[in-house]
Amino acid sequence: MASIYTYSLSMLKVVLVHPQIPPNTGNIARTCAATETELHLVGPLGFELSDRYLKRAGLDYWPYVNLHYHLTLQDFQEHYQGREGRLIGFSVSGQKSYTAYHFQAEDWLVFGSESDGLPKDFREQCTDLVYIPMPQSHIRSLNLSVSVGVGLFEVYRQLGSFETKINCNRP
Repeated sequence: MASIYTYSLSMLKVVLVHPQIPPNTGNIARTCAATETELHLVGPLGFELSDRYLKRAGLDYWPYVNLHYHLTLQDFQEHYQGREGRLIGFSVSGQKSYTAYHFQAEDWLVFGSESDGLPKDFREQCTDLVYIPMPQSHIRSLNLSVSVGVGLFEVYRQLGSFETKINCNRP
């Protein structure tokens, strides 16, 4: 698969902390494969990595996913300490809309589990917390895979990453 970007998108990272639903994670993996974005899964997970629903949602794109698995939040934190970039948490308790936030190419976009969101102690370690506005007050959040897609593509839009993309293998 030959594609050319303005600059490498591989500096961006998506982090899922304690994801619980295999198809959500599979869909996110597919999005990460399509955008050349690292995907970090932080356990414990609500499923096995061999789960058939996880594999099915990711289709045949799994070989293109730059996947990292961390057994615990502490393992992830140790890994992150040696790397560049800011931890940007997506949370209903965020202080700024994701569209008003100025993202950087080295950012780590961090999302919590479908039922609990980001753990409170981990939210405090994030550089910033952003939220996705919900026009309907009785709807507190979007599906996790939708939230990741919305956030990730906003970062790409801000960075101008898709303006000169050429995909040579498209039918």
